[in-house]
Amino acid sequence: MVWDVDDTLFDYTAADRAGMRGHLTAEGLIGAYESVERAIARWREVTDAQWARFSAGEVSFQGQRRDRVRVFLGEELSDAEADAWFERYIGHYELAWALFPDVLPVLDALAASHRHAVLSNSSIHVQDRKLRVLGVHDRFEAILCAAELGVSKPEARAFLAACDALELDPHQVAYVGDHPEIDGRGAADAGLLSVWIDRDGVYTGTDASGGPHRIASLAELPALLGADTRFGAPSTFG
Repeated sequence: MVWDVDDTLFDYTAADRAGMRGHLTAEGLIGAYESVERAIARWREVTDAQWARFSAGEVSFQGQRRDRVRVFLGEELSDAEADAWFERYIGHYELAWALFPDVLPVLDALAASHRHAVLSNSSIHVQDRKLRVLGVHDRFEAILCAAELGVSKPEARAFLAACDALELDPHQVAYVGDHPEIDGRGAADAGLLSVWIDRDGVYTGTDASGGPHRIASLAELPALLGADTRFGAPSTFG
């Protein structure tokens, strides 16, 4: 099993919103926007745009953080000023860190039957600490991140690196992530059993077209894996 982290295991969206709300209040910036929600939405827009630049190799991991601050504030800050602003935000953000409630039960349910690793479009510096704070770091044999790999999901090389870390072929590995294209389609195209956790959408069942299986809760995962001949179901051939 290979797992995404943000918005799959860890409730990133809720933590980011709560952290930014607290940070904007502390910085006296709430009045600069028509509403707190609009400020948070703008922060997410800037984050997505700058992360795309990092994924494309146009900027370093630290560089995209600095540019997020500069674009969001609309100010020409020095590197030190941008770093300081981001670190103050991180302080508020970390106070809201939490796993989704279905995470520990499914990790417990699969602990004896499956090996586990992480593949994230982030940095090992960020995700290693996050998984330790959340108390699940020791559940994973390997933690791989785009900043260190030099390749990001949905590129097949990222998923294959995770398979290599487990010394397994892609057809022996399941990947679980929250983004239908970056995680779901990317893992499927790389030859893994792809599972898309769609917590907020309208669940319509498993996609049998060769793309990602869609689930609404991680509680559905053990049954899905058990129904696949690669992960427990008996073969119908022979």
